[in-house]
Amino acid sequence: MSTIASTPLPMTSPAAPAIRPASRYAARSRRRTGRHALVATVSAVAALCILAVVAFHGYIAWMLAHPYVAPLYSNPTEAAGLAYEDVAFPSHSGRTTVGGWFIPAGDDGNLPVPGTDVQTAAMPAQAVESERTVIFSHGYGANREETWVPMYDLAKLLHQLDYNVLMFDYGYASTAYKAPATGGHEESQQLLAAVQYAKSRGAAEIVVWGFSMGAGTALQAGLATDDIDAMILDSLFLPSPDALFHNVTQILPLPKYPSLPLIEFMLPAFTGTSFSGIPADEVMTRDYPIPLFIMHGTEDVKAPYEIAEHIAANQTNPLSREWIVGGGKHELLFQVHAKEYIQRAALFLGQVHQQHIDAEAAESVIL
Repeated sequence: MSTIASTPLPMTSPAAPAIRPASRYAARSRRRTGRHALVATVSAVAALCILAVVAFHGYIAWMLAHPYVAPLYSNPTEAAGLAYEDVAFPSHSGRTTVGGWFIPAGDDGNLPVPGTDVQTAAMPAQAVESERTVIFSHGYGANREETWVPMYDLAKLLHQLDYNVLMFDYGYASTAYKAPATGGHEESQQLLAAVQYAKSRGAAEIVVWGFSMGAGTALQAGLATDDIDAMILDSLFLPSPDALFHNVTQILPLPKYPSLPLIEFMLPAFTGTSFSGIPADEVMTRDYPIPLFIMHGTEDVKAPYEIAEHIAANQTNPLSREWIVGGGKHELLFQVHAKEYIQRAALFLGQVHQQHIDAEAAESVIL
């Protein structure tokens, strides 16, 4: 009888292979790693975007504090045939130095030959200084020359009217005494120092002639002194966060939020002062005791003429007045309407001078 050898059957397990749990764990681990990588990538991109936004607005804030200003291209002798002196003095705060030109009233018969050392030869021996001085307060982004006004022509006119003229650079426009723009904080201190310098040269009657932000700075300085006898304010720009941002948007169409808060936050790092502290509200409501001649154009896209009208409406001095020029543009009133501009300015200066004479006469009678 034959026997059939029995071969044992291989053992099989009804359960899944042992490798499958490890495979599921690896898959879950890969998914978690992928999610973490995605989160990390998104976070890094978001952080870079935030950093780029902050850096961009920081650059804008830096540019506001350090605007580009073209260097001086001439001087009063070469541009207008006027003798002058180079002058420098500390600001009223003592934090900065002011440099400029003093143009004395008087005979200009001994003008220096162009190209000579004006610092030693500029002032002719027979020049006689007047007791009346006009101080020019130039605008933001310009220097004492402010060629588009044009300033030299006004200096020559005032010289003919027997006024000394003081032209100087605010710190942000100076090459010798560089300082950041502060919206009027330090600039008003520099203007106050210019007023004191004019007094030290014998001025008994001082008129500040301001342009754009230089006009706004004059009004800020007028809150702190009684030594200014009158102001002429051309294309008045009163710096405030909103006004500054409006001018930024003329170049870059930025959204007000978050751009304005970011710029405001970063400006003090470059200027040392906060623009929110500019006394715009006080200037807007102040009735100045001195005569103000406010002139403005209706097509001024940098400084709305309604602000000039509002300030003018607050004034009660009998010599104060306004001239709103239909179609007039920012700081181009003299250039476009030269004859009327000169007539109005000369009339105002004459009346201010007469008021000064009358006040001196009344004081002498009392004494």
